[in-house]
Formats: sequence, C-alpha cells, structure tokens
Amino acid sequence: MMSDHNSKKQRLGLDTLSLENLGFGVGLRNPHFGYLMRNEPGVDWFEIISENFIDNHGYDRYVLDSLREKVPVVMHGVSLSIGSSDPLNMDYLAKLKQLADEIKPRWISDHLCWTGIAGINTHDLLPMPLTEASLKHVTARVNQVQDYLQRPLIIENPSTYLEFEQSTLKEWDFLRLLTEQTGCGLLLDVNNVFVSATNHQFDCLDYIDNLPHDKIVQIHLAGPTQSGQCMIDTHDQPVPTPVWQLYQRVIELCGPVSTLLEWDANIPDYPDLLLELYKAKAVINGIIPDSPIQSASGPVTSTPLDHQMAHQMSVRL
Repeated sequence: MMSDHNSKKQRLGLDTLSLENLGFGVGLRNPHFGYLMRNEPGVDWFEIISENFIDNHGYDRYVLDSLREKVPVVMHGVSLSIGSSDPLNMDYLAKLKQLADEIKPRWISDHLCWTGIAGINTHDLLPMPLTEASLKHVTARVNQVQDYLQRPLIIENPSTYLEFEQSTLKEWDFLRLLTEQTGCGLLLDVNNVFVSATNHQFDCLDYIDNLPHDKIVQIHLAGPTQSGQCMIDTHDQPVPTPVWQLYQRVIELCGPVSTLLEWDANIPDYPDLLLELYKAKAVINGIIPDSPIQSASGPVTSTPLDHQMAHQMSVRL
C-alpha cells in the first residue's frame, strides 16, 4: 500500500521527471530591465530571485509580467531555510505561494542550507551537518513545503567554506536520499560543486557521478574567484574552464537539462551576458572554452542571492 504522503504526491502530480527542459536561460536582473523592455530577450527562459518580487508590484513586477508573456519563468529562493531548526516561516511560504499562483513559474527552487536562527535572517546560505538526523529533519520539511505549495520543490547544492565534524554522509548521498524520500528535484550548481570541492579537497567527478541524474531538473553555471587557498562563489566572473568541463560531464550523464547562467556582481551588458551563456551550446558540442579562474587582488565578498540587498547584507569571508 502506498504511504499517505506518496499518495498525496501522486495526487498532486509531484513528478520531477515531467518538468521539461527549458533550454538556456539567465537570471533576471535589474540592470537589464531597460534593455529587455526595448529588445527581445534572446533566451529561452528567465530565473527570478523570489524575494525580489514578493510584495513588489512596481516597475520590477511590470517588467517580469511583460517578459513572462514571452518566455517561461522559474522562481529561485534564498530564504526558505529548509535546514534550520526554526519552524518553517509560514508567512514567507504564504507569500511565496501567492507569487507562484500569480506568475505561474515552471518550478520553485531553494538551497540545502539554513539562513539564520531565532527568526534572524543572515542573508547568507549556511552549511548543514550532513547526518541521518538532519536528513530526517530536512525530509519532513521538504514534504511539508511541497504539500503547502502544491508543487515539487527543487533543491540546490550550496557552495560551502566549512564542514561539520559530525557529518556522516557525503553531500551527494544526502541529496540522493532526499530525492528518494520526498520526490523533490535537484538544481545542480556545477560552479558550487567546483567551489566546495576546491575548499574541501574532494573529487568533483565523485560528486557528479554519484548524484541521481534523473532528478536533475536544472543546472547553474557561474564564475568564482580564487582568494588565497579559498575558492569564493562570487558569481561575478566568466565561467572558468574547469566548470565548463564539469558541465560537459553532467550533460553526458543527464542529457539536455535546463541550463542557467548566474551573474550577480560586476554584471555585464545584456548582449555580453548572452555571449557567455551560449558558450554552453559549444560545450555540449565538445568545444570547451579556454577561460582562466580569476584571482582576487584583495578581500573577497561572497554574493548572497537576494541581490537587491547584496551590497548591504553580504558576509565577509
């Protein structure tokens, strides 16, 4: 007999395998609004930062509504705090659901992380202990969120700079078990795999090869920055060659997957952003760009994804 929760998932159609490949997209960012209102988007889809459009009914929302008439949109959140010990923020979830009901995204994603405690949001994506107990905790919360939103949740692997000594599971095993127990999908950030592997000295291919490839709904690409011995997820550089090589491996394993370029600081003009995005097509055809990893000349700040507040809220590493 099917469990009550599995029955509910089937009744709601929470089947990540039915989420289509959208093609190649970019994050919708404020500096490009003027250009996009005068020109065709030139991409297959956009990803928005959910928090930037919650309770926002001004010009930003007008731009979003105009663009979603042309191409699909997905929602990407940074405040769900799925790994927190705090109760789920139902006020936030209500607003997230309202936005989704209004703009009809193809899916909603957030990160395997926690973002604060006692109701205080750090506006950064903090690492979790990867244990059986935390897996049970996150599984229950993902199920609760999916039931509330009435749609599958897509979970992203974060970039991390610290690990917990208590961890007993590899992150890829944690994500695999989470998809098996909840029916959620995966947003595989290839850049984050590279960043975390560099910082914690594990093999990127071990991570990618051991994921549940049929549950990968979306891919993120971005450019990090080397700062001393630490790799920082800055999202402000071209995608480097090692990340392109990992992307090629993912596509070999998964086939075509919705691919998005994230660029969140030092944002280039929109036509230049498209040139970087469409390098992904060349990679799929076996042509790997020669792009070095950028090194920092001074202190580096990670880029939180709630970009309207990034210059105020980012955390110095």
